[in-house]
Amino acid sequence: MASSSSSHPRNNKYDVFLSFKGEDTRDNFTSHLYSALSQKGIETFIDNDLKRGDEISQSLVDAIEASSISIIIFSESYASSSWCLDELLRILECKTNYGQIVIPVFYRVDPSHVRKQSGNFEDSFSKLEEQFPDRMQTWRIALTEAANLSGFDSHVIRPESHLIEEIANEVLERLDDTFQSESKDLVGVESRIKEIEALLGTGSTDVYKLGIWGIGGIGKTTIAGAIFNKISRHFEGSYFAHNVRDADQTGRLPHLRQELLSALLGGENVKNIPNTGLNFQSKRLTSRKVLIVFDDVNHLRQIEFLIGHLDWFASGSRIIITTRDKQVLSSCWVNQIYQVKELGGVDALKLFSRFAFGRDHLDASYLEPTKEIVKYAQGVPLVLKVWVRYYSKGEKRNGKVQ
Repeated sequence: MASSSSSHPRNNKYDVFLSFKGEDTRDNFTSHLYSALSQKGIETFIDNDLKRGDEISQSLVDAIEASSISIIIFSESYASSSWCLDELLRILECKTNYGQIVIPVFYRVDPSHVRKQSGNFEDSFSKLEEQFPDRMQTWRIALTEAANLSGFDSHVIRPESHLIEEIANEVLERLDDTFQSESKDLVGVESRIKEIEALLGTGSTDVYKLGIWGIGGIGKTTIAGAIFNKISRHFEGSYFAHNVRDADQTGRLPHLRQELLSALLGGENVKNIPNTGLNFQSKRLTSRKVLIVFDDVNHLRQIEFLIGHLDWFASGSRIIITTRDKQVLSSCWVNQIYQVKELGGVDALKLFSRFAFGRDHLDASYLEPTKEIVKYAQGVPLVLKVWVRYYSKGEKRNGKVQ
């Protein structure tokens, strides 16, 4: 059900990170772009700290790494800021290491000036040379690399409102492409995503609650994560509550609740609250259309502790609960239960080949012993993964893997 590609939801993180020079664009172009992205349901991080030091903070680095796309707004004085240039370095590292999408926007600057650090752009950049002589070459390489990427030029696309709309549409298209690519890497998941999407898109104007039920290791979390990644940006708030059962057993439910409320309330710093204060916090969400996944729940009280009543949210909200215990879903009064069944033989073989060899098809010499493993695993992805550990060690006897 999983592959070497990550299916981890973009939980409480961002679709887009905006990198910009505040003095140039904060109160005009950048704020308008941020609004346009938000209206399309695109989760966007914008740094509102007006008091920047010489070095970017760890929280900002985390935000960059937690974004699917970075938009770099090159303005005339962008390169006069060591802060912006260090952001740029981090963004390009994420492009190299994680495949992050990077989109440059040339706002009232010539792309060739950014690429070659010439013209007015050179004037701003040269101001840093005396203070940071050892970093200039690294920054030059980064500016050239970023300026060579496909992007948007404000001198070409006019008026500004048209430019902003084109950027927002490009982001939506890139996010959809990213999801399609990720879901194709998840063996046996695409058809299940479509089935669950159909259930969630029932047209119900009420809060719709869906249970995903199946044995341990069958792929419930992977499927819920793929759904979350695909549809979360269409909601005003979203959160994927991982491993609720484990959080309960280890005393981490209060921390999980704090993260959940903060995410749904738009990133507010919600302090840890006692049960007596939960009703007040939750009722603030009655006007918000939200998507929440409660992963691996084994008792109704866990959900009640985390959020109170599931019907408090605005019309159109969607709640997904994954569990091994079907009775839990009945006690949560879900509208429908989706049972995750075992993988078929072809998908199980394909998944094992991915796990063991990093490719979809097996060599003929491995086919027979692998069929025995697949038969033993009975289509359960986790069992297949465990068998790979033995297989990779070469524990073969008489053509069989023991």
